[in-house]
Amino acid sequence: MPVIDAHLHVQPHDEFNAESRTFIESGRRDLERYSRIERSPDELLRFFDEQEIEAGCLINYVAPDTLGLSENVNAWIVRYCRDHRDRLIAVGSVHPRFSKDAYGDTRRLFDSGIRMIKLHPPHQLFSPNDYLGRNEMLAGIYRAAEEARVPVMIHTGTSTFPSARNRFADPMAIDDVAVDFPNLPIVLAHSGRPLYGETAFFLARRHPNVRLELSGIPPKKLLEHLPRLEEVAGKTLWGTDWPSPGIVSPSANVAAFRALPLSDAAKEKILYSNAKKLFG
Repeated sequence: MPVIDAHLHVQPHDEFNAESRTFIESGRRDLERYSRIERSPDELLRFFDEQEIEAGCLINYVAPDTLGLSENVNAWIVRYCRDHRDRLIAVGSVHPRFSKDAYGDTRRLFDSGIRMIKLHPPHQLFSPNDYLGRNEMLAGIYRAAEEARVPVMIHTGTSTFPSARNRFADPMAIDDVAVDFPNLPIVLAHSGRPLYGETAFFLARRHPNVRLELSGIPPKKLLEHLPRLEEVAGKTLWGTDWPSPGIVSPSANVAAFRALPLSDAAKEKILYSNAKKLFG
């Protein structure tokens, strides 16, 4: 049963501000390996082979005022993935509070090779429905992605980063996005963990264009967070959030997931075929 990991963080660590870099690197024992991966996509592919990952989404986003991440991350991840598009899916971002032409910026990202947009409300400091009377740039991002049928992944659930503002963590605001942009593929990163599992499940059940994504949830806790996961298996993507704190081995997470009392058909859809269909 092959695996596509829809949520891996391969980013230029020197873009982070000192506080955020200390937070993500503190206590890790694999920083030397990660450093090699950051420098070389071939090293990442060797890691994929070791971990039995067929392909993965490499998450990058822009957050200059909170994490230090500038627009440079977009060009960086496009270059990183350019020669391995069969296995590496470049994920980038437009910041709705800083862009002056969010629609055009988003379309240009797609032209450059970005294959999914990542929005992170607790780190970018906005609500996903702020386009309703406040931030027209956000509507431009959604409209450009909807026209191109490119997925938008939106962080849902709390963040423990020092600069995060968790009043933006509740996914219910995405209900408006799904109503107003019905042809936009929306992916709820982390499925609202740990506080908003019921909300995330409701949104996936209600809206044909909303999918769940499971990264950042310990597999042994997954059915506590989403007890009716089998019902939405056809709309759920696997992800690990590696190398975030606590995720040592993507393959260990996959093994723990495979041990859950779910049907083989549900596991196959979540681990592979849903993402294969979404990303091609």
